[in-house]
Amino acid sequence: MPHALVLLSCLFVPPSWAAQPAPAVGESHGVAHTASAAVRDAGHSDRVRYTVWYPAQPGAQEQPLAIGPPGAPLFQEGSSAVDAPVAAGRWPLLLVSHGNGGSARMMGWFGTALARAGYVVVAVDHPGNNGVDPMTDAGSILPWNRADDLAAALAAVQADPVLSAHVDADRVGLVGYSAGGFTALVAAGARPDMSRLIAFCQSSPKDGVCLPQAENPELTLERRMAAAATPGLAPWVAGAGEDRRIPDVRGVFLMAPAIVQAFEPGELGRLEVPVSVVVGEVDKVASSATNSKVIAEANGKARLQVLPLVGHYDYLAECTALGRERVGALCAVEADKAATHRVAIEQARMLFDSVLR
Repeated sequence: MPHALVLLSCLFVPPSWAAQPAPAVGESHGVAHTASAAVRDAGHSDRVRYTVWYPAQPGAQEQPLAIGPPGAPLFQEGSSAVDAPVAAGRWPLLLVSHGNGGSARMMGWFGTALARAGYVVVAVDHPGNNGVDPMTDAGSILPWNRADDLAAALAAVQADPVLSAHVDADRVGLVGYSAGGFTALVAAGARPDMSRLIAFCQSSPKDGVCLPQAENPELTLERRMAAAATPGLAPWVAGAGEDRRIPDVRGVFLMAPAIVQAFEPGELGRLEVPVSVVVGEVDKVASSATNSKVIAEANGKARLQVLPLVGHYDYLAECTALGRERVGALCAVEADKAATHRVAIEQARMLFDSVLR
C-alpha cells in the first residue's frame, strides 16, 4: 500500500484565512525566450508569453478576468489589477503549466487565489500548445520542452526591474494541470522515457491519454510517431530524457496530471520534494488509475486526493452561459466546479505554505 492519503470526499471546510479581507491582486505580462519554442511555435518564434499575478498594494482597482470575445466572454475567473504596484515584501514564487491547448489565463482562477495568499504566480502560454495560437504537432509531441518555458519565464521574472525585488527565487513551487502535470514533474527532476508511453498506448489504445485530444482531434498516436521520426523533430525527441530540473523547487502541486505513463516508477519515486495531487474520480482524459495513482504508488511521500463526480475539465475556469452554449464539452461538469476549485486552492496552499513559508 502506498503511504499517500486518498480522500474520497470533496467536503470543503473554509480555512481561517478565508474570513480575512482579501488582499488585492496585480497582474503583469512579459515575454521570455527559449530555443525549443521556435520548434514548437507555428510561426517559429522563440518567444514564450507569460502572465504574473502577485500581491498588490492596497487600493488597487481590479477588473474582472474573462476569456472570449470582447463583450461576449466564454469563461470568467475572478479579477486583477493590471500593472498595479507590487505589495511590499519578498514573496515565494509558483510556476504554473496549463493543460493541452489551454492558456495561462485559463488558470487565472488558481493564479489569482494564490496571489491573494501571498505568492507571485507565473503562468506561461506553451508555444504550439495553447488556446491562443495555432496548435502544432511539435507542440504536442515535445511536451518535455514545456519545462524550458517555465525555466525561461522564471529567469525573465528574476531579471524584471520591478518584480525581481519582490520575488524570493530561492522558494519556488511547481503547479501543473493535465499535460501541465507532466511538465511540472519534468521540471521537478523526473526524466521521461517516451518509449514507455508508446508501449503503454499500443497495449491500452483506449486510455484517455492515448486517444486524440479534443483540442487537437487529428493528432493520432500514429501521426505522433511519424512526426517524431522526421528530421526536423527527431533530434529534439532524442533529448526527451535530459534533466530539466529547475533549481530551488520545494514542492509540486498537480491537478489531474496526464502522460504519467512516460515515467519509470523509479523516476517518480526519486523525486526529492513533496508532491500533492488532486484528481477527479470520473476523469476520462487522464484517468487516476493510470496517472495520479501511479504517482502515489511510486512515491510514498505523495499525497493523493480523489474527488467524487469530478472530471477532467472541472479545473478549467468557470463557464459563462455563452460558454456553455458554444463550448459545452468543456463546460459540462457533474460536480460543483466552484467547490472543486476551492479544494484545489486549499490543497495547494497547505502544500506551499508548509514548504515555502
